[in-house]
Amino acid sequence: MDRRAFLRGGLALGCSAAALPLISHASFATAPGEARLIVVILRGAMDGLDVLRPAGAREWRGLRPGLAGDDGLALDNFHHLHPGLSGLMPLWQSGDLGFVQAVSTPYRDRRSHFDGQDLLEAGTAEDAPVALRRQGWLNRLLQGWPGSHAQTAFAIGREAMPLIAGPAPASSWSPDIDLSVGAQGRRLLAALYGADPGFAGPGAAALALSETLEPDAEGGGQRHLDQIDRFARFAAERLRAETRIAALSLNGWDTHASQARTILRPLARLERLILALRSELGGLWGQTAFLAMTEFGRTVRENGSAGTDHGTGGIMVTAGGALRGGRVMGDWPGLGEGALYAGRDLMPTGDLRAWAGHVLHGLYGVERAVIERTVFPGVEIGAGRGGLIR
Repeated sequence: MDRRAFLRGGLALGCSAAALPLISHASFATAPGEARLIVVILRGAMDGLDVLRPAGAREWRGLRPGLAGDDGLALDNFHHLHPGLSGLMPLWQSGDLGFVQAVSTPYRDRRSHFDGQDLLEAGTAEDAPVALRRQGWLNRLLQGWPGSHAQTAFAIGREAMPLIAGPAPASSWSPDIDLSVGAQGRRLLAALYGADPGFAGPGAAALALSETLEPDAEGGGQRHLDQIDRFARFAAERLRAETRIAALSLNGWDTHASQARTILRPLARLERLILALRSELGGLWGQTAFLAMTEFGRTVRENGSAGTDHGTGGIMVTAGGALRGGRVMGDWPGLGEGALYAGRDLMPTGDLRAWAGHVLHGLYGVERAVIERTVFPGVEIGAGRGGLIR
Protein backbone atom coordinates (compact mmCIF):
# COMPACT_ATOMS: atom_id res chain seq x y z
CA MET A 1 0.00 0.00 0.00
CA ASP A 2 1.25 3.50 -0.82
CA ARG A 3 2.26 5.03 2.51
CA ARG A 4 1.27 8.60 1.68
CA ALA A 5 -2.15 7.49 0.42
CA PHE A 6 -2.62 5.50 3.63
CA LEU A 7 -1.67 8.53 5.72
CA ARG A 8 -4.12 10.72 3.83
CA GLY A 9 -6.87 8.22 4.57
CA GLY A 10 -5.98 8.10 8.24
CA LEU A 11 -5.85 11.87 8.49
CA ALA A 12 -9.25 12.24 6.84
CA LEU A 13 -10.70 9.84 9.41
CA GLY A 14 -9.05 11.74 12.28
CA CYS A 15 -10.22 15.13 11.04
CA SER A 16 -13.85 14.27 11.65
CA ALA A 17 -13.02 14.64 15.35
CA ALA A 18 -10.90 17.71 14.80
CA ALA A 19 -10.81 19.18 18.26
CA LEU A 20 -10.85 15.92 20.24
CA PRO A 21 -7.71 15.26 22.31
CA LEU A 22 -6.17 12.07 21.02
CA ILE A 23 -4.47 10.73 24.11
CA SER A 24 -4.00 12.93 27.15
CA HIS A 25 -5.82 15.69 28.99
CA ALA A 26 -2.63 16.79 30.77
CA SER A 27 -2.22 20.48 31.43
CA PHE A 28 0.18 22.36 29.22
CA ALA A 29 1.33 24.46 32.16
CA THR A 30 4.44 22.33 32.61
CA ALA A 31 5.61 22.79 29.02
CA PRO A 32 8.49 25.23 28.65
CA GLY A 33 8.14 28.71 27.24
CA GLU A 34 5.52 30.88 25.61
CA ALA A 35 7.02 30.91 22.11
CA ARG A 36 5.00 29.72 19.13
CA LEU A 37 6.33 27.80 16.13
CA ILE A 38 4.63 27.55 12.73
CA VAL A 39 6.18 25.19 10.17
CA VAL A 40 4.96 25.27 6.57
CA ILE A 41 5.95 22.66 3.97
CA LEU A 42 5.97 24.18 0.47
CA ARG A 43 5.16 21.10 -1.60
CA GLY A 44 6.36 20.86 -5.17
CA ALA A 45 9.88 22.30 -4.80
CA MET A 46 9.70 26.09 -4.63
CA ASP A 47 12.17 27.89 -6.88
CA GLY A 48 14.21 29.81 -4.32
CA LEU A 49 16.17 31.53 -7.07
CA ASP A 50 12.96 33.09 -8.34
CA VAL A 51 11.56 34.01 -4.93
CA LEU A 52 14.89 35.41 -3.70
CA ARG A 53 16.57 36.59 -6.87
CA PRO A 54 20.38 36.94 -6.98
CA ALA A 55 20.13 40.05 -9.13
CA GLY A 56 23.68 41.04 -8.23
CA ALA A 57 25.18 37.91 -9.80
CA ARG A 58 26.57 38.64 -13.27
CA GLU A 59 25.45 35.22 -14.57
CA TRP A 60 21.83 35.70 -13.52
CA ARG A 61 20.20 37.06 -16.66
CA GLY A 62 22.14 34.78 -18.96
CA LEU A 63 20.95 31.68 -17.12
CA ARG A 64 17.33 32.84 -16.99
CA PRO A 65 16.70 35.17 -19.90
CA GLY A 66 12.93 34.83 -19.69
CA LEU A 67 12.40 34.42 -15.97
CA ALA A 68 14.78 37.14 -14.80
CA GLY A 69 12.54 39.83 -16.31
CA ASP A 70 12.79 42.87 -14.12
CA ASP A 71 14.89 42.22 -11.05
CA GLY A 72 12.04 42.51 -8.57
CA LEU A 73 12.10 44.43 -5.29
CA ALA A 74 15.55 45.25 -3.94
CA LEU A 75 16.23 43.81 -0.48
CA ASP A 76 19.91 44.74 -0.48
CA ASN A 77 22.57 45.38 -3.10
CA PHE A 78 22.50 41.75 -4.26
CA HIS A 79 19.13 40.10 -3.49
CA HIS A 80 15.75 41.08 -4.90
CA LEU A 81 12.33 39.78 -3.87
CA HIS A 82 9.86 38.40 -6.40
CA PRO A 83 7.14 41.03 -7.10
CA GLY A 84 4.52 38.43 -6.19
CA LEU A 85 5.54 38.88 -2.55
CA SER A 86 5.53 42.67 -2.60
CA GLY A 87 3.00 42.70 0.25
CA LEU A 88 5.72 41.33 2.54
CA MET A 89 8.09 44.25 2.04
CA PRO A 90 6.88 46.06 5.21
CA LEU A 91 7.80 42.94 7.20
CA TRP A 92 11.26 42.91 5.64
CA GLN A 93 11.72 46.54 6.56
CA SER A 94 10.57 45.93 10.15
CA GLY A 95 12.87 42.92 10.54
CA ASP A 96 10.02 40.37 10.63
CA LEU A 97 10.90 38.62 7.35
CA GLY A 98 14.11 36.89 6.36
CA PHE A 99 15.59 34.20 4.16
CA VAL A 100 18.21 31.47 4.43
CA GLN A 101 19.83 30.89 1.06
CA ALA A 102 21.45 27.80 -0.51
CA VAL A 103 20.07 25.24 1.95
CA SER A 104 18.86 21.69 1.45
CA THR A 105 18.16 18.41 3.19
CA PRO A 106 20.57 15.48 2.59
CA TYR A 107 18.37 14.34 -0.32
CA ARG A 108 20.32 14.22 -3.58
CA ASP A 109 19.97 13.47 -7.27
CA ARG A 110 16.85 11.29 -7.54
CA ARG A 111 14.54 14.35 -7.51
CA SER A 112 11.30 12.63 -6.44
CA HIS A 113 8.80 14.95 -4.73
CA PHE A 114 7.47 12.27 -2.37
CA ASP A 115 10.91 11.00 -1.39
CA GLY A 116 12.20 14.53 -0.93
CA GLN A 117 9.22 15.55 1.17
CA ASP A 118 9.45 12.40 3.28
CA LEU A 119 13.08 13.12 4.08
CA LEU A 120 12.34 16.78 4.79
CA GLU A 121 9.57 15.90 7.23
CA ALA A 122 11.48 13.04 8.84
CA GLY A 123 14.51 15.28 9.36
CA THR A 124 16.91 12.39 8.86
CA ALA A 125 19.60 11.28 6.43
CA GLU A 126 18.66 8.87 3.66
CA ASP A 127 20.45 5.97 5.39
CA ALA A 128 18.66 6.42 8.72
CA PRO A 129 16.78 3.42 10.15
CA VAL A 130 13.33 2.95 8.66
CA ALA A 131 11.64 3.34 12.04
CA LEU A 132 13.25 6.75 12.45
CA ARG A 133 12.28 7.86 8.95
CA ARG A 134 8.64 7.07 9.73
CA GLN A 135 8.58 9.70 12.46
CA GLY A 136 8.41 13.44 11.84
CA TRP A 137 11.04 15.65 13.43
CA LEU A 138 8.37 17.77 15.12
CA ASN A 139 6.96 14.63 16.73
CA ARG A 140 10.40 13.69 18.04
CA LEU A 141 10.61 17.16 19.56
CA LEU A 142 7.25 16.61 21.28
CA GLN A 143 8.28 13.18 22.63
CA GLY A 144 10.81 14.77 24.94
CA TRP A 145 8.69 17.81 25.81
CA PRO A 146 7.31 17.77 29.39
CA GLY A 147 3.56 18.36 29.43
CA SER A 148 3.09 17.84 25.71
CA HIS A 149 -0.38 16.60 24.84
CA ALA A 150 -2.77 16.44 21.89
CA GLN A 151 -3.48 20.16 21.86
CA THR A 152 0.20 21.15 21.96
CA ALA A 153 0.65 20.61 18.23
CA PHE A 154 -1.80 20.81 15.34
CA ALA A 155 -1.50 19.62 11.76
CA ILE A 156 -3.79 21.82 9.69
CA GLY A 157 -5.25 20.88 6.31
CA ARG A 158 -6.17 17.86 4.19
CA GLU A 159 -2.59 16.82 3.36
CA ALA A 160 -0.96 14.04 5.35
CA MET A 161 1.73 15.59 7.55
CA PRO A 162 4.50 13.07 8.26
CA LEU A 163 6.28 16.05 9.85
CA ILE A 164 4.16 15.61 12.95
CA ALA A 165 3.58 11.83 12.80
CA GLY A 166 4.86 9.59 15.58
CA PRO A 167 4.19 8.36 19.11
CA ALA A 168 3.69 11.81 20.66
CA PRO A 169 0.05 12.97 20.63
CA ALA A 170 -0.95 15.69 18.16
CA SER A 171 -4.24 16.89 16.70
CA SER A 172 -5.38 17.54 13.14
CA TRP A 173 -7.97 19.81 11.56
CA SER A 174 -9.22 20.09 8.01
CA PRO A 175 -11.01 23.21 6.76
CA ASP A 176 -13.20 21.06 4.54
CA ILE A 177 -15.00 19.12 7.24
CA ASP A 178 -18.71 19.77 7.51
CA LEU A 179 -20.43 18.39 10.58
CA SER A 180 -23.84 19.48 9.24
CA VAL A 181 -25.44 19.45 12.68
CA GLY A 182 -28.57 21.60 12.99
CA ALA A 183 -30.01 23.20 16.09
CA GLN A 184 -32.11 20.15 16.98
CA GLY A 185 -29.11 17.87 16.57
CA ARG A 186 -27.04 20.09 18.85
CA ARG A 187 -29.73 19.93 21.56
CA LEU A 188 -29.86 16.15 21.25
CA LEU A 189 -26.08 15.84 21.56
CA ALA A 190 -26.12 18.12 24.60
CA ALA A 191 -28.86 16.04 26.24
CA LEU A 192 -27.10 12.72 25.56
CA TYR A 193 -23.49 13.66 26.20
CA GLY A 194 -23.47 17.03 27.94
CA ALA A 195 -22.60 15.46 31.29
CA ASP A 196 -19.84 13.31 29.79
CA PRO A 197 -16.49 14.99 30.63
CA GLY A 198 -14.83 13.17 27.78
CA PHE A 199 -17.23 14.63 25.21
CA ALA A 200 -18.66 17.92 26.46
CA GLY A 201 -15.62 20.16 25.95
CA PRO A 202 -14.15 18.56 22.81
CA GLY A 203 -17.62 18.13 21.28
CA ALA A 204 -18.47 21.77 21.79
CA ALA A 205 -15.15 22.78 20.27
CA ALA A 206 -15.72 20.60 17.20
CA LEU A 207 -19.21 22.05 16.68
CA ALA A 208 -17.85 25.56 17.06
CA LEU A 209 -15.23 24.81 14.41
CA SER A 210 -17.92 23.69 11.99
CA GLU A 211 -19.55 27.11 12.26
CA THR A 212 -16.42 28.85 11.02
CA LEU A 213 -16.53 27.11 7.64
CA GLU A 214 -17.90 29.66 5.21
CA PRO A 215 -18.96 28.76 1.66
CA ASP A 216 -16.15 28.92 -0.88
CA ALA A 217 -16.00 32.12 -2.90
CA GLU A 218 -16.28 31.89 -6.66
CA GLY A 219 -13.05 31.40 -8.55
CA GLY A 220 -10.25 29.01 -7.63
CA GLY A 221 -7.73 31.71 -6.73
CA GLN A 222 -10.04 33.52 -4.32
CA ARG A 223 -11.30 30.21 -2.94
CA HIS A 224 -7.76 29.22 -2.04
CA LEU A 225 -7.09 32.58 -0.41
CA ASP A 226 -10.29 32.21 1.60
CA GLN A 227 -9.06 28.81 2.71
CA ILE A 228 -5.74 30.37 3.76
CA ASP A 229 -7.67 32.86 5.89
CA ARG A 230 -9.46 29.96 7.58
CA PHE A 231 -6.15 28.23 8.22
CA ALA A 232 -4.83 31.39 9.81
CA ARG A 233 -7.90 32.00 11.96
CA PHE A 234 -7.91 28.45 13.27
CA ALA A 235 -4.15 28.36 13.86
CA ALA A 236 -4.21 31.70 15.68
CA GLU A 237 -7.12 30.58 17.87
CA ARG A 238 -5.20 27.47 18.90
CA LEU A 239 -1.91 29.35 19.35
CA ARG A 240 -3.59 31.91 21.59
CA ALA A 241 -4.67 29.00 23.81
CA GLU A 242 -2.65 25.85 24.62
CA THR A 243 -1.09 25.12 21.25
CA ARG A 244 2.55 26.01 20.75
CA ILE A 245 3.24 24.37 17.37
CA ALA A 246 1.23 24.44 14.13
CA ALA A 247 2.15 22.66 10.91
CA LEU A 248 0.58 22.89 7.47
CA SER A 249 1.49 22.71 3.81
CA LEU A 250 1.01 24.84 0.72
CA ASN A 251 0.95 23.10 -2.65
CA GLY A 252 1.54 24.22 -6.21
CA TRP A 253 5.28 24.96 -6.40
CA ASP A 254 6.18 22.54 -9.22
CA THR A 255 6.83 25.04 -12.03
CA HIS A 256 8.16 23.07 -15.01
CA ALA A 257 6.46 25.33 -17.57
CA SER A 258 5.37 28.96 -17.84
CA GLN A 259 6.85 29.67 -14.43
CA ALA A 260 6.44 33.43 -14.63
CA ARG A 261 2.68 32.82 -14.58
CA THR A 262 2.28 29.59 -12.63
CA ILE A 263 4.32 30.69 -9.62
CA LEU A 264 2.07 33.69 -8.96
CA ARG A 265 -0.74 31.72 -7.32
CA PRO A 266 1.41 29.86 -4.74
CA LEU A 267 3.24 33.11 -4.02
CA ALA A 268 -0.09 34.81 -3.35
CA ARG A 269 -1.02 32.01 -0.92
CA LEU A 270 2.28 32.25 0.94
CA GLU A 271 2.01 36.03 1.21
CA ARG A 272 -1.60 35.78 2.38
CA LEU A 273 -0.73 33.16 4.99
CA ILE A 274 2.06 35.21 6.55
CA LEU A 275 0.05 38.43 6.61
CA ALA A 276 -3.09 36.70 7.92
CA LEU A 277 -1.16 35.02 10.71
CA ARG A 278 0.46 38.28 11.73
CA SER A 279 -2.95 39.96 11.82
CA GLU A 280 -4.73 37.14 13.67
CA LEU A 281 -1.98 36.60 16.24
CA GLY A 282 -1.77 40.25 17.22
CA GLY A 283 0.65 40.69 20.10
CA LEU A 284 1.66 37.01 19.94
CA TRP A 285 3.35 37.66 16.60
CA GLY A 286 6.31 38.94 18.61
CA GLN A 287 6.69 35.49 20.19
CA THR A 288 6.23 33.57 16.94
CA ALA A 289 8.74 31.87 14.64
CA PHE A 290 7.47 31.00 11.14
CA LEU A 291 9.55 28.64 8.99
CA ALA A 292 8.62 27.76 5.40
CA MET A 293 10.69 25.04 3.74
CA THR A 294 10.56 22.94 0.59
CA GLU A 295 11.82 19.49 -0.42
CA PHE A 296 14.50 20.75 -2.83
CA GLY A 297 15.26 23.69 -5.09
CA ARG A 298 15.10 23.97 -8.87
CA THR A 299 17.60 24.12 -11.70
CA VAL A 300 19.64 27.26 -12.16
CA ARG A 301 18.97 27.34 -15.89
CA GLU A 302 15.57 28.09 -17.35
CA ASN A 303 14.28 25.18 -19.44
CA GLY A 304 12.76 25.18 -22.92
CA SER A 305 9.22 25.49 -21.52
CA ALA A 306 9.94 28.77 -19.73
CA GLY A 307 10.09 26.93 -16.42
CA THR A 308 12.64 25.16 -14.23
CA ASP A 309 13.23 21.51 -13.36
CA HIS A 310 13.93 19.74 -10.09
CA GLY A 311 17.16 20.88 -8.50
CA THR A 312 19.01 20.82 -5.18
CA GLY A 313 19.84 24.00 -3.25
CA GLY A 314 16.91 26.22 -2.28
CA ILE A 315 15.84 28.70 0.38
CA MET A 316 14.01 28.74 3.70
CA VAL A 317 11.63 31.63 4.43
CA THR A 318 11.56 32.94 8.00
CA ALA A 319 9.07 35.33 9.57
CA GLY A 320 7.73 36.36 12.96
CA GLY A 321 8.80 38.62 15.76
CA ALA A 322 10.78 35.89 17.53
CA LEU A 323 13.27 35.74 14.64
CA ARG A 324 15.74 38.35 13.51
CA GLY A 325 14.80 39.17 9.91
CA GLY A 326 15.51 41.97 7.50
CA ARG A 327 18.46 40.02 6.09
CA VAL A 328 19.52 37.09 3.96
CA MET A 329 21.44 34.43 5.89
CA GLY A 330 23.61 31.57 4.75
CA ASP A 331 26.60 31.39 2.41
CA TRP A 332 26.17 32.26 -1.25
CA PRO A 333 27.88 29.63 -3.48
CA GLY A 334 27.86 31.53 -6.76
CA LEU A 335 26.40 30.73 -10.17
CA GLY A 336 29.60 30.13 -12.10
CA GLU A 337 29.87 26.87 -14.04
CA GLY A 338 32.32 25.37 -11.56
CA ALA A 339 30.22 26.42 -8.57
CA LEU A 340 27.04 24.56 -9.52
CA TYR A 341 26.02 21.22 -8.06
CA ALA A 342 26.15 18.54 -10.77
CA GLY A 343 26.69 21.36 -13.26
CA ARG A 344 23.02 22.38 -13.07
CA ASP A 345 21.81 23.24 -9.56
CA LEU A 346 22.49 25.78 -6.86
CA MET A 347 25.13 24.25 -4.61
CA PRO A 348 23.84 23.73 -1.04
CA THR A 349 26.10 25.44 1.50
CA GLY A 350 23.95 24.74 4.55
CA ASP A 351 21.79 22.00 6.01
CA LEU A 352 18.20 23.14 6.38
CA ARG A 353 17.88 20.93 9.46
CA ALA A 354 20.72 22.76 11.21
CA TRP A 355 18.94 26.08 10.79
CA ALA A 356 15.65 24.63 12.03
CA GLY A 357 17.49 23.06 14.96
CA HIS A 358 19.00 26.40 15.86
CA VAL A 359 15.49 27.87 15.97
CA LEU A 360 14.31 25.08 18.31
CA HIS A 361 17.31 25.64 20.55
CA GLY A 362 16.83 29.39 20.75
CA LEU A 363 13.04 29.37 20.84
CA TYR A 364 12.40 26.66 23.42
CA GLY A 365 15.76 26.10 25.05
CA VAL A 366 15.98 22.54 23.75
CA GLU A 367 19.48 21.28 24.50
CA ARG A 368 21.77 20.99 21.50
CA ALA A 369 22.51 17.37 22.36
CA VAL A 370 18.78 16.54 22.17
CA ILE A 371 18.44 18.29 18.80
CA GLU A 372 21.56 16.70 17.34
CA ARG A 373 20.88 13.17 18.60
CA THR A 374 17.09 12.91 18.65
CA VAL A 375 15.26 15.62 16.70
CA PHE A 376 17.75 15.81 13.81
CA PRO A 377 20.05 12.81 14.36
CA GLY A 378 23.61 13.41 13.21
CA VAL A 379 23.21 17.14 12.52
CA GLU A 380 25.47 19.74 14.12
CA ILE A 381 23.42 22.89 14.63
CA GLY A 382 26.42 25.12 15.33
CA ALA A 383 26.80 27.83 17.91
CA GLY A 384 25.37 30.91 16.25
CA ARG A 385 23.70 30.63 12.86
CA GLY A 386 24.06 34.40 12.62
CA GLY A 387 21.93 35.10 15.68
CA LEU A 388 18.67 34.05 14.04
CA ILE A 389 16.75 34.24 17.33
CA ARG A 390 16.07 37.70 18.72
